[in-house]
Amino acid sequence: VQLVESGGDLVQPGGSLTLSCTVSAFTFDHFAIAWFRQAPGKEREGVSCIGSDERKTHYGDAVKGRFTISRDNAKKTVYLRMNSLKSEDTGVYHCATDLSGVCLPYWATYDEYDYRGQGTQVTVSS
Repeated sequence: VQLVESGGDLVQPGGSLTLSCTVSAFTFDHFAIAWFRQAPGKEREGVSCIGSDERKTHYGDAVKGRFTISRDNAKKTVYLRMNSLKSEDTGVYHCATDLSGVCLPYWATYDEYDYRGQGTQVTVSS
């Protein structure tokens, strides 16, 4: 299983950006996928998670109401739509899966995931 993130960019505060996580796996539609981010000098934090049932989503407190996670099983891709971006959203964004079909209670714990992408840089700055 390989995960590849894309879509990172430099964006102004208040702007929007959509990240993509494309997964190479025959049974992609069976997996929950989570997004994490890490800012310089800060701990990595869980951003969002979507289950194999796309109606089951979770968000970190810092992004609730601004970010939306979704998936397209035909394209084997999970998206993270980020609106109203702030400077504190700056960081490297990674997607990950533990091959579970649901976002487990520990979904925001990065070390619990066996499969992770290399990350994509998001910079929010004027």
